[in-house]
Amino acid sequence: MTMPGKRVRVQKATPQKGYYMLLEFEDGTEREVNLEPFLHGPIFEPIRQDRAVFQDVRIEGGTIAWANGADIDPDVLYYNLEPAWKTELEAV
Repeated sequence: MTMPGKRVRVQKATPQKGYYMLLEFEDGTEREVNLEPFLHGPIFEPIRQDRAVFQDVRIEGGTIAWANGADIDPDVLYYNLEPAWKTELEAV
């Protein structure tokens, strides 16, 4: 993946309605992001199925993550890039 700009990190994540998350990045930018397109595959199943699990998001190394090991690349969220699973399917 080629990034369109500098690497960024998340410093705060606040769950919103549905699969939306309010993200604050280290450069002060705030974005409300719909995470639904990123919650694909078996590791994200518990996050999709249980609101309490979704809300138990944490920041690990500047990335949003959950207790089961799932995480989402902050650069993908900041630059509004395609989810990895979608990019992989298009390459096939």
